[in-house]
Amino acid sequence: MIRHLTMTTLPEDIITPRLILRLINKDIMEACLNGKLDVATRELGAAIPAELMEHPGSLIYSLRQLANDPLYAPWSARAIILPETRQMIGLIRFHSSPNPEYLQRYVRDAVEFGYEVFPAWQRQHYATETLEAVMTWAQRAHGIHHFVASVSPENTPSLQLIARFGFHKIGEEIDETDGIEYVFLRTAD
Repeated sequence: MIRHLTMTTLPEDIITPRLILRLINKDIMEACLNGKLDVATRELGAAIPAELMEHPGSLIYSLRQLANDPLYAPWSARAIILPETRQMIGLIRFHSSPNPEYLQRYVRDAVEFGYEVFPAWQRQHYATETLEAVMTWAQRAHGIHHFVASVSPENTPSLQLIARFGFHKIGEEIDETDGIEYVFLRTAD
């Protein structure tokens, strides 16, 4: 029997019909990277699966961004949480605060995001719900209308997902970790 727990929300949480998107603060990131998932779980208020540490690059990147850009904090990594079970099922993060120099050759006043839904929770439309929520938040709270996503040409599920949101290809990049990625843009109404 699964116990349904009430999860307290925080002012900076982004709430969707099925999810809580909660900022992963510096202390939580450092606890994860130091192998202290139990400490990180208590701080986050949700169980953090070991899968998070299979690809810790998002946390490392977010920590660097936080150290270099004080305006990055609300754009940093967010845990995708199922509130009924207090389970982290993935994460989403923006790569920078708005209008980074590296995107200006494509578009100004944009943000780029990346996301991951862990395998056990894929194909349940959690990524769709998450992307819609963060783009709506960025638009309403910060006036952002241009969104960029870089996707491997072999990542068919992500290509299909961003196509549903109306992203169109604007370029190609070589990522030092992931290899070739297609760059996509969506301009919100």
